[in-house]
Amino acid sequence: MATVTLSNVVKRFGAFTVVHGASMDIKDGEFVVFVGPSGCGKSTLLRMIAGLEDISGGDIAIGGKLVNDVEPAERGIAMVFQSYALYPHMSVEQNLSFGLRMTGNPKADTDRRVKRAAEILRISELMERRPKKLSGGQRQRVAIGRAIVREPQVFLFDEPLSNLDAELRVQMRVEISRLHKELGATMIYVTHDQTEAMTLADRIVVLRAGHIEQIGRPLDLYDNPDNLFVAGFVGSPKMNFIKAHIVGQDARGVVVELAGQDNARIVQPLTDVTPEVGSKVIVGVRPEHFGGAGEGDTDLVVAIDVIEHLGGTSFLYARTKNGEDVVIQRDAAKVPTTSEITVSIRKSYLFDEKGLRLR
Repeated sequence: MATVTLSNVVKRFGAFTVVHGASMDIKDGEFVVFVGPSGCGKSTLLRMIAGLEDISGGDIAIGGKLVNDVEPAERGIAMVFQSYALYPHMSVEQNLSFGLRMTGNPKADTDRRVKRAAEILRISELMERRPKKLSGGQRQRVAIGRAIVREPQVFLFDEPLSNLDAELRVQMRVEISRLHKELGATMIYVTHDQTEAMTLADRIVVLRAGHIEQIGRPLDLYDNPDNLFVAGFVGSPKMNFIKAHIVGQDARGVVVELAGQDNARIVQPLTDVTPEVGSKVIVGVRPEHFGGAGEGDTDLVVAIDVIEHLGGTSFLYARTKNGEDVVIQRDAAKVPTTSEITVSIRKSYLFDEKGLRLR
């Protein structure tokens, strides 16, 4: 296995820059997920690591070796794509062994690798079937198996679960997580689904418009986002944002008044900055950080539009008096029966007008 190091990596298509100086160190055996909205550059970054896209600037090293000008086949990587790309006229065993056979790998070693991959992925009983007789999840296992038999230094996954239905995606997330633990391999995984990222990753790289917004462990990003974008992207349902302004300061921190509310104020402890009185800010509140009336700093009256029941947990889709949409998490046993309720803010985050976190 190997480390992967990106140093100020840039990608341009003509005059248009799609990746702006990406730098990161991925440790040996680490599972790192690139996540972000469509068009943010995550797949382009992965393809540059694979050697499928030339880099316009910077350096990429795999296992301590500079690979800027190294062919993909010689980088010690294996890639799993969104499409399964299986040969329809070949059996599972033939699909798994094809790449090794084409490179003249000894038959005994090829058989060993194929058998090991089949056992790891629990597809030994499917070896004689052709792809058309496999389910979507089974086909994806074969595609992953084709990467395993290469015994690469680094596994690269480009949205491999996008073609699966919701139930299969959950199942395959578990399978990939188990595979990582069993192989102890370095894995880089691209997805736009932050739930996948939170479930699989040792660390997450959040990208937007070709820029790295933040790198961190899943719960670190969830609990300590650096900016409004990361706060809103990581978490499902996403963080609520309420307009506000600074009205003063006391011994506990700055006093923030929420827009459109009757004397609704919270106190936010800050150690790095002290915003000026009158400054416009944004208060972020996670759905689970709303409490009942009187449980937090301030009470808000909200009008409920829709209640989403998910078994033991329910989500209330509501509006503040200022017309801002909020999502509130409640235990199923505490779901209100009225269309208007009072909630409190038990924990919040503060962002400036540019979207940067105030700490």
